[in-house]
Parts: sequence; C-alpha cells; structure tokens
Amino acid sequence: MIVSSVEPLSFRNLADRPVELSPGLTVVHGANGAGKTNLLEALFFALTGSSCRTRREREAIRFGADVARVEARLGPGEGEAAEPLTMLASISSGEARRRIVNGVAARPEDDRRRPAVGLFMPDRLALVKGPPSPRRAHLDRLSAALRPARAETRREYGRALAQRNNLLARIRRGGDPSSLAAWDRELADRALPLVETRREAAAELVGPFASAAEELGLAGGASIEYRPRTGELDADGIATELEERRDGDLARGFTGYGPHRDEVELSFGGRSLRRYGSQGQQRIGLLALLFAEREALRAARRQLPLMLLDDVMSELDPERRGRLVTMLGGEGQALITATETEHVPLAESTADVAELAIEGGSVGAEGAAAR
Repeated sequence: MIVSSVEPLSFRNLADRPVELSPGLTVVHGANGAGKTNLLEALFFALTGSSCRTRREREAIRFGADVARVEARLGPGEGEAAEPLTMLASISSGEARRRIVNGVAARPEDDRRRPAVGLFMPDRLALVKGPPSPRRAHLDRLSAALRPARAETRREYGRALAQRNNLLARIRRGGDPSSLAAWDRELADRALPLVETRREAAAELVGPFASAAEELGLAGGASIEYRPRTGELDADGIATELEERRDGDLARGFTGYGPHRDEVELSFGGRSLRRYGSQGQQRIGLLALLFAEREALRAARRQLPLMLLDDVMSELDPERRGRLVTMLGGEGQALITATETEHVPLAESTADVAELAIEGGSVGAEGAAAR
C-alpha cells in the first residue's frame, strides 16, 4: 500500500489542507521550525493512532483548537490488488483518541492491511540507547508484520502476566496462594511461543543488520542478538523457574522472570552500542535496524515499510548520505526531511525524486527533481 495523501486538521502548525504524496522517495525541505517533523508525525499519527514524539498526544492540538485529526488515504502500490484504505485518527482536549478506518471504528486487523512504518527521528535513538522494553516491543511489532498469524502472541502473554501479577497483589493482601501454580503454568505456556516468535524474527535480522551497518559505515562487525531471560527452557522449565522464584515475586508484588524481561542487544565490534556507541554510531545503528527490518519484510514477501526519516542526513558525511539514498533503491515509499535539498544526494537509480517545500506549516509540491 502507498500513502497517496495526508490531510491534517488543527494538527500542530500544519495548514488544514491535503498534502499529496508520491510513491518512491520524497524530500520534504524547509527551514528549521517550518513543520517538516510535524508532517511526518501527522502521517505516523494517522496510520498508527499514536504520536511518534510524545505520549501526551494532546500536545499536537493547535493552540486555540479543541480537536486535532489527521486522515491518510492509501491505495495499492505497483502490482498490488489491495483495496483502498482511509485511516483517520483524532484527539480532543476532553476525550480519548479515536481511530476510524474506512468510516468505521478501527479493528486490530486493520493495522495488518497498512504498511509497517520505519521511523527515524533523533528522539527515536532511545530505541538503541534506552532500556530494553522499547526494543522488545519493536521486535514484537516486526514479528507480527512478518507472521500475522502470530500477531496475538504478545497480547496473550501480556494478559497472562497481568493476571499473575494481580494474583500476587491479592496474596500480599492476605489472599489464597493456592491458585498461583495454575497461573505459573499459564504464563509458561504463553511465554514459550512468544520467545520462539521473537527468536525467529531476530534471526532474520542478523545478516541484513550487519550488511546495512557496514554499508552505512559502521565498521567493526555490527550484530543484533536476542537474549531471552528464559534461555533455552521449555514450558515445563519456565513453570519450574516461576515456582522457585515465588517468594521473591511475592516480596516485590510482581513477576520478575519471563519474556517481559528479555533483551535485544545491538553491538559492533563485540561492544554494546547502547553502552559504548557514540551518538553517530547509535544513529547508524538505528538506521541499520530499520533497513534490516525492511529487508526481512521483503524476504517474507510482505509489504515494504513506509520509511519516515527525519533529520537523517545531519550527522552523515556526503558518502554515507549517498549510500543511504542508494539503499532506498527506489522501492516502496519514503519521506526524508532536510533543510536543503542538496543534503539528499541522488543516485542514478533514483534520479526522479518528488520534493515538497514547507514553510510556516504550509506544504507546496515542487514535482519531480532531476538533480
């Protein structure tokens, strides 16, 4: 699926009118503060129903307005036979978020119809240098995109974990501990398929991640490794571990063992990018991860992700900038922001690139550029 247009209403500083988008690569350029990042955020919000910049989505409502909404229209890409989609997300000052797909309330399966979103923003570096939980969630989203039949695996584990934690809290208040064994088993049964799904998805990233990092200049052998807290244990072994750790869980009031404590380690030269990588190396690590996921989706014959790359060129030298554009390869759809179009060097395979100039939140198309 290709996003053909995005239409914001009272969303940050963006003008209230539709922005037409093209397949392939689009360069969104303008001065600092013009609204380039806001445009990418609006597109992300329309497709996912959440902001990629803040947990307080109400911050996106323009001052003086009560509601913000963004509508994205998607159509089939080249060679596809998919039905068109209209995805709308809104947030108001007094109500919760709303998501509507083709005129009705969104359903979980609707997200499997749209392309995944590969997002690069400076704040997104928390995925590389932050705690493990965002990396676990990120891997789970990729797993669902690669294998839609397993999309519920993480949610099923999450429900079992919540039930066991609730039981631990009740026991701490004087409740009956006799049913804890049943929830140990239930959690173990839900943990095993989650670990297997994550392990398979991570394995598909190993080669592409190393290749993309090398191409972008991260020398020294980049690698990605999934480290499950449960190791190689089967469901019986996980249940036994939970039983042996009950006293500690009761003292804490929550479950301290299981896939919700797993790590996904990004490294280069045998050293953790999170702990030892420079800002520039961490940026390249994040880019390499996005391109590795893109390659994994291609290999699985899934939709290529929509790539939203904000301020991606600022810390890349000219050679790496050229490699990045070449890696996009004219396939799928990507938007790159830059203060100057010259910051996005064009390869021969991507000679025709759409440009969108933005000033004061107002976007104007400049057609295709052959530079």
